[in-house]
Amino acid sequence: MTLRRAAAAPARTDDRLARLAERTLRMLGDARLALALLLLAGAANVVAALLPAGPEALDGWPYAVLLGAVALSGVAAVASRAPAAWREWRRPGAVHPGPEALSARLAAAPDRAEIATRLRAAGYRVATEERRGRWAVHGVRRGWSRFAGQLAHLAVVVIVLGAATGAAFGSETTFSLHAGDQALLDAPRSGFTSAVRLERFAAEFGPDGRPRRLDTTVTFLRDGEPVEERVLRVNEPGTFDGYLVHPWTYGPSARLRITTLGGDPLLDAPVPLAGERDGVPVGSVELPTVGASLGLALADAESNELGVSLVGGGGLVETARLRPGEERRLGDVVVRLEALDAWVTLLSRRDPGLALLFGGAALLCAALAVAFWLPRRRVSVRPDGAGARLVLRGERFDRPADELDRLRARLEAAP
Repeated sequence: MTLRRAAAAPARTDDRLARLAERTLRMLGDARLALALLLLAGAANVVAALLPAGPEALDGWPYAVLLGAVALSGVAAVASRAPAAWREWRRPGAVHPGPEALSARLAAAPDRAEIATRLRAAGYRVATEERRGRWAVHGVRRGWSRFAGQLAHLAVVVIVLGAATGAAFGSETTFSLHAGDQALLDAPRSGFTSAVRLERFAAEFGPDGRPRRLDTTVTFLRDGEPVEERVLRVNEPGTFDGYLVHPWTYGPSARLRITTLGGDPLLDAPVPLAGERDGVPVGSVELPTVGASLGLALADAESNELGVSLVGGGGLVETARLRPGEERRLGDVVVRLEALDAWVTLLSRRDPGLALLFGGAALLCAALAVAFWLPRRRVSVRPDGAGARLVLRGERFDRPADELDRLRARLEAAP
């Protein structure tokens, strides 16, 4: 008696643990909890998008815990429902008449063994039931497709997690470069050396002024050493060290050399004409040493003429037009236009949730395709007087009337 009680105690403990685990899974996989978590994650992303410091707030552990809860809820939903789907697939259950089921009477039906054989030949997994002198044959076809519906719900969670992960842990950086300039692909930090260098920018425009070709040639660098040279186009970005890099915008620039009358250099660098006034690209240069500023405008794009205006404390001092290679004295400075060039603004983006996003989308498409084109169908055959009653049920979007006619013809056929 003592040994029997000692053996029964661990069994009761295991049963309690199993029931507790099952209740926990059902609670975590409850649709209401999952919806609340998804709404909370969505609200957090909306608030982060509206507030100036919102994206930084998503980098903390509370948001990571929230994303983990969303993932755990989706996994629990699948885990709690998967055993029932597995049991139904392996051993089909009864199908009862109802508004979503189709029914037909078989005037002359074979015995239950022959019914089971013919259903198996039609692609159904079959189970025979006998109770109190009555029998029934149950079958399921494509029972595995029930898992597709569960995977579709899980795929939505994966998509949300991918988008939220990208919003929380991704980065986006823009920087403008002239030919020969380089910049890091992300904010500077210890050990980060991934960079890009602009080699050249080539553009071609049609008679209507619309661009035909915008080729940005760059070199990707790691640890200061060139790794790969790529040509980036509007719809052809480049990838390097997990970053997606593509040209964002572009514009003309003027390479200027400005000196005093005594020859002391004030500026020797390209100046982007990033503004626009009356449809003309414009820019400016501050010259604090001489207490003046220089206004620039691309006066004539065909002849590459640059309009230059020197403005002092009392207003406009002098204006001139320069072509590449020309220089002119304006007030107390000498301005030389070395060349007209171009600047390109590049956008560098890192999205750690991109793989989740596309993986979830692919999983969702596959699950929906299976659910729509390969729906599960369940059938039960029971005796009905001298014949039998055939009950067939498909999914909610599936009305398998043709399948019912085929099964009835198959079951009524002479041996």
